[in-house]
Amino acid sequence: MNTLDFLDLSFVDVFDILLVALLLFSLYKLVRGTVAINIFIGIVIIYVIWKLTAALKMDMLSSILGNFISVGFFALIVVFQQEIRKFLLLIGSTNFTNRKRVVRFFDFLKQTQSSGSLQLKTLVAECMQMAKSKTGALIVLEQNNNLDFLIMSDNEVQLSLAPQMLETLFFKNGPMHDGAIILRQNNIIATRVVLPVSQEKLPKKYGLRHRAGLGLSEKTDALVLVISEQRGSISYIKDGNLQDIESAEELSAQLRADLNL
Repeated sequence: MNTLDFLDLSFVDVFDILLVALLLFSLYKLVRGTVAINIFIGIVIIYVIWKLTAALKMDMLSSILGNFISVGFFALIVVFQQEIRKFLLLIGSTNFTNRKRVVRFFDFLKQTQSSGSLQLKTLVAECMQMAKSKTGALIVLEQNNNLDFLIMSDNEVQLSLAPQMLETLFFKNGPMHDGAIILRQNNIIATRVVLPVSQEKLPKKYGLRHRAGLGLSEKTDALVLVISEQRGSISYIKDGNLQDIESAEELSAQLRADLNL
């Protein structure tokens, strides 16, 4: 028997390996920068250990790890239940023929679209003005993790960030003041967005907007700005951490550092 027989790969074998590699890489890009990446890496590590124990004939440990791996798939379903639900709704809807939205859903490798650099001075000035007038606001700044899974047909817009734009959108009696807006570079791509709510215990001074912003930051690498309607304060949320902003200079410096501006 030729010792190199195991290298006898057909075109189908090579294609199969490439598809698996692409799938794993796409999954990694999807969860990178989120809490789910820890679960993804943990399952990969356990799988490698399981294979090693099986090769070393450590039957008891191999059996335990094998049973754990068998439920790993269900753990991923729990982590991505919202995305899976939206995908199934997309499949069952009459709008499935809208190919652009289907392609966008599967575009795991896509980074932020080029739509012009963020006008930092405009954003900071708008936030400070809304804080002064106690206009409640929830602003999400997209980074590497694509936030298209939050966008529905009834909240999708295409607006360029401009002076007084955010004040108009979050005007208390306006039709679009509820929910969050999503900023992709200098474009507002969605309004009235419903964000996942964090279950973390927060001080009483923080409200539902803060809890929603915190919930999104726990799952993605997005930056979230929350302006309190009661206190007129600005909160900056990143990676599940919340901090209060005291001045325009502090807000500008924080955004420049995190957005590499």
